Amino acid sequence: MRDGIGQRVLAVLAFSGIVLALAIGVWRYAYDQGLDQLAARGQADLALAGDRLVGQLQRYRDLAVLMADHPVISIAARYGVTDGTRDVLVGAADKTAALDVLVLSAQGQVMASVSGNAPMDLGGYPFVKRALRGALGWGHGPAEPLTQRAFFHAAPVFNDAGKVQGAVVVVTDLNGIDYNWRGTNPAAFFTDKAGEVYIANRTELLFWKRSAGAAGLIPPTGAPPAFSAQRVGPHEIWQLGWGPYLPGEALHLTQALPVIGMTGEVLLDVTQTRALAFAQAAAVAALCLAFGSLLFLASERRRTLAAANVQLEARVAKRTVALRDTNEKLVEEASVREAAQVALRQAQDDLVQAGKLSALGQMSAGISHELNQPLMAIRSFAENAVQFLERGKPDRAGENLTRISEMSQRMARIIQNLRAFARQEDIAQDCIDVHKVLHAALELTAGHREAAGVTLHWDATPRDIQVRGGEVRLGQVFVNLITNAADAMAESPMRELRVDAQCEGDQVSVTFRDTGPGIEMPDKVFDPFYTTKAVDQSSGMGLGLSISYGIVQSFGGQIRGANQDGGGAVFTVILEAGAAKEQAA
Repeated sequence: MRDGIGQRVLAVLAFSGIVLALAIGVWRYAYDQGLDQLAARGQADLALAGDRLVGQLQRYRDLAVLMADHPVISIAARYGVTDGTRDVLVGAADKTAALDVLVLSAQGQVMASVSGNAPMDLGGYPFVKRALRGALGWGHGPAEPLTQRAFFHAAPVFNDAGKVQGAVVVVTDLNGIDYNWRGTNPAAFFTDKAGEVYIANRTELLFWKRSAGAAGLIPPTGAPPAFSAQRVGPHEIWQLGWGPYLPGEALHLTQALPVIGMTGEVLLDVTQTRALAFAQAAAVAALCLAFGSLLFLASERRRTLAAANVQLEARVAKRTVALRDTNEKLVEEASVREAAQVALRQAQDDLVQAGKLSALGQMSAGISHELNQPLMAIRSFAENAVQFLERGKPDRAGENLTRISEMSQRMARIIQNLRAFARQEDIAQDCIDVHKVLHAALELTAGHREAAGVTLHWDATPRDIQVRGGEVRLGQVFVNLITNAADAMAESPMRELRVDAQCEGDQVSVTFRDTGPGIEMPDKVFDPFYTTKAVDQSSGMGLGLSISYGIVQSFGGQIRGANQDGGGAVFTVILEAGAAKEQAA
């Protein structure tokens, strides 16, 4: 008993461990997937912020280039300030919201300034040196006393000989650039090559710096706040204690902006991603625990029932000792009776099978092949009549109803033929127009041929070709041959059916030529239950050609099947010609 309890406890602990491991795996997978999606969105946001910053700063670069070509600026750089120089500079600064616009001489001396607070000698600045060498220069830094954060664009001023005679410097106040960004999500900032935050949508991060080779940022003054970093797959996760307006745990992404010499960085809150991963892991664990609980209860119930069954069997064994001999005799008698019952059931099964085969030969083939086409025609005409009535064409609907009446009469004749055939009665044969019967058969199979994509080649000109036979049964033969040809050409690239009726002396031959794969075994094509159609195809019992063969034989004619030289099959129905209005016995 104790061993059983111990095994159950170990099984519960093992199952709990498996569920825990599965939950951890689900959490890790969901967390990694969530970080991938969050990183994709963050990269898009960071690219958008970088493009917006570069676009705003490049407007002032274009202003510097445009001002460098101004004739007043060229004169001021070469000969000195004139009366209109300051007016031009002030107008440009006011219209573009530039913080200051400077004109420098070839030696880097300030010749003119909108604010008047610029240092007199700027020749030592790298961006000014680059402009004085004939290239566009840019950089960032303080522009005291105007602002602590400025971005400079310097453009060279050339004389008529193409030599540099000075430079134009446009100063941009970065406070005006990132003012509209402040407070937006996610938290984004831009650092220079030294790792200093120079532009940000969180003002508390401005002028924070990154130590060389280290992650994170430290403020310019005071003790560094709490910070740690870790890698989760390809992602860098920061744990921050940088204030209420920054996430406590964030995904850190970067993007280089070489056009302005900075690096864009963004911090994306991973709280929701982690919570979603926990929720998915908890859901999986809950489902597993629920399933395990049900399984445990079922096993306990089964164990209890097994123990009760053992006790019951023990009691039954004790009570049946006295009845063993009698039970053995009863078993022997039961065996004899069972053998007799097995023999009786076998004989009954044989009789049922014989009845099935007889019904199949006399009823199934006739009903499925003789009544199917008229029924389908009645349904088609009824649907057409409904549509014509809905379109307000009662005359056309009347025509369809008349056709339904005709098809009902044809069905009555079909049933009469089937009854006579079942009773082995002789059915009267008339002298009928084979062209008319063929026309009716082609009309009945028009929908099937169109659905199969079969092109018909047939001379529809009325011709009086009389044969001896039954109109309904001969029509069924033609319908069967046409539908078989259409089905045979289902996989053929070219689907054409040629039908022709010719009278030669006292014989009439009707041929059906198709472009299908031909007949696989021509000598067995008229055998009962022989078919090459798939099991799921309609009319695939293999009785159609066999019944057609019997019908044509009852008319005193012949039906032949062969393969054509150019591919495809040809079936020929040969009938006895009859005179007009001749009645056959």
